[in-house]
Amino acid sequence: MLVWGFSRRLEVIMKKIIFLILAGCLVLFITGCGEAPVATVGNPAPDFDTVDLKGNVWSLSKLKGKVVFVNFWATWCAPCREEMPSMQRLYAKIPKDKFEMIALFNNDKKPAVTNFVSQLGLTMPILSDEYNFAGTKYSLTGVPETFIVDKQGIIRKKFIGPAEWDSPENVEMLMKYINE
Repeated sequence: MLVWGFSRRLEVIMKKIIFLILAGCLVLFITGCGEAPVATVGNPAPDFDTVDLKGNVWSLSKLKGKVVFVNFWATWCAPCREEMPSMQRLYAKIPKDKFEMIALFNNDKKPAVTNFVSQLGLTMPILSDEYNFAGTKYSLTGVPETFIVDKQGIIRKKFIGPAEWDSPENVEMLMKYINE
């Protein structure tokens, strides 16, 4: 009887120790060993690698030297669909040697995106963020969200929500960074 009581107490203690170890590991897993990059104005833009609709690999870091318009969007997002025509007009207006526009479809499916892009006749690069890998690095609060990254790879502007991207104010803002 004494042996059984001792082994039972030992089992309970071991279970508590294992629980505490697992809880500690979970906390470390959730918080990570270091800080994740956060996309904030004035800081370097978190790098990402992804593919476009044609299967070409893109890396934000390889676009240094250009002002980069990074837009996260989805076909199921009405404000995203509304701002796309103005993005296309802006893309056609700004010289490509100093500017790049990338539109990352976020938490969306390629067939829906391909159909939408075809319907609108979009020619800007459309990149996949189907599983929100880049979106996580940018701490998205939703879509659309747009980041303006300068030639040195620093985030200069962050926009939450849709915009009329080819408006004189937005073109002037982008040209300011392009001409720096």
